[in-house]
Amino acid sequence: MSSTSDGPRGSGAGPVGIGVAGLGRAFMLTLPSLLKDARFRLAGGFDPREEAMRAFTDAFGGGGHDSLDAMLADPAVEVVYVASPHELHADQACAALEAGKQVLLEKPIAESLEASRRIVATACRTGGRVIVGPAHSFDAPVLACLDLIRSGRFGKVRLVQMTTYTDFMHRPRRPEELDSARGGGVVFSQGAHQVDIVRLLAGGLTQAVSANAGNWDPERPGETAYSALLRFRGGASASLTYSGHGHYNSNELHDWIDELGWPRAPEQAFGARHRLRQGLASTDELALKNARTFGFAPIPDAAPENEHFGQVIVSLDGADIAVTPRGLTIYDDERLTTMPLPLPEGAGPRWPVLDAVWNMARGGPPAIQDAAWGHATLAVCVGIPEAAATDRWLPLADQVAVPDHPNLDQPETET
Repeated sequence: MSSTSDGPRGSGAGPVGIGVAGLGRAFMLTLPSLLKDARFRLAGGFDPREEAMRAFTDAFGGGGHDSLDAMLADPAVEVVYVASPHELHADQACAALEAGKQVLLEKPIAESLEASRRIVATACRTGGRVIVGPAHSFDAPVLACLDLIRSGRFGKVRLVQMTTYTDFMHRPRRPEELDSARGGGVVFSQGAHQVDIVRLLAGGLTQAVSANAGNWDPERPGETAYSALLRFRGGASASLTYSGHGHYNSNELHDWIDELGWPRAPEQAFGARHRLRQGLASTDELALKNARTFGFAPIPDAAPENEHFGQVIVSLDGADIAVTPRGLTIYDDERLTTMPLPLPEGAGPRWPVLDAVWNMARGGPPAIQDAAWGHATLAVCVGIPEAAATDRWLPLADQVAVPDHPNLDQPETET
C-alpha cells in the first residue's frame, strides 16, 4: 500500500523513540494507535501544562521534560511528533530538525505560507525528514484507492468529489481555533484533510481554485463552511464541500461510523451545539477544551474501523470508486466490486501513518506527504478564502506531483 512498509509490526532495529511536543487533543487521537504498535515507544514529552506532564510521567514511566530544548537533547528521542497549536508548528519543527531529529508534524503544516517555507528550507538544509500527519490522506482506504489509480486499470482520474459535514465548529475550542488569521476555522483545520486527499488522488498539481467560504454562524467566528472547485494538471478536477455547523452529519453515508472509526448510534451524531451551550453555562470554553486532552481525559481505546473524512468518490475513464471506512466499492462497466479493508490484526486505525514514520526513522522509502507536500496543501487552503473574496479562479503555485500517477506523463514540481 502506498507510503507504507511491508514489514511485520515489531520487526527491525528496536522500537523508535517518539518525543511528543504538545499533549493536547491531537496527541490523544493518535495515542491509541501508537500504544498498539510495538515498533514505537514514547520516549519523551513536553507540554507547558504541569498536569499534562505529571500524567505523562505517571502513564509512561518517565520521559517528561520541562522544556522543548531538554526533550530535543534527549538521545532516546528519535522522532519528534509536533502536536502543538498551529502557530507553534514552524518553530518546533525547525528546532527538532536542527537537533537532528526526524519530524511527524500535525496538519496543517503551519499557520502561514512563510512559516511552511521555513520548515521546507530547514528540512532541505539539515537533511532531516518530515511527515505532515496524521492526516486523512493516510487513511488505509485512501491509500488503497491511490494504488488502484496508479495501476492504470481504469485509466485516468477525471473527477474527485468530496463532501464532509461535521460539528467541528461546535466542539470546545481555544480562541485561535476560531480565528482564521491564526490558522483557525474550517478551511485551515479541516480543509487540510480534504485538500490532501483530493490532491493525492488527482495527481497533486493543483493549478487553480474557485471557492465560496464564509461565516454563516453568529455563534462562532472564523470560516464555518466552504465549497471549492480545484483544477489539476493532467485534466482532473475536484469538488469539495465542508460544513462544520453541527446539523447534518456525513457519518450517515458510512453506516454511522464516525471520523475516528467508531460505530455510533445516529443520535450520537447530533447535539454538539446544545452540549457546548450547556458546558459554557458552568465553565469557560478553554476548560472544556482541556477536559478532552491528555492528563484530563482517559486514554481512549483504538477504534475497530478505518478512519474516514466523509464521502469520497473518484471518477476515472473506466469506473467510479467510492472510498469508505470499510474499503473500496468499484463501479465499472460490467459490475460492482467491493474491496474490503479491515484493520490489520492488532493495529489501530492510524497504522498507515505509523508505517510511514517507521520508514522515516529506519531509512525506508519516504512518504509522499513530506514538508513540500504539506506546503503545497497549505497553498491551496490559503487560496480558498482568497478565491472566495475575489470571486474568480485563483492560480496556484508551489504544487507537488504524486509519483507514478497516470494523469502525469512525468512527475514534476510546479513553481
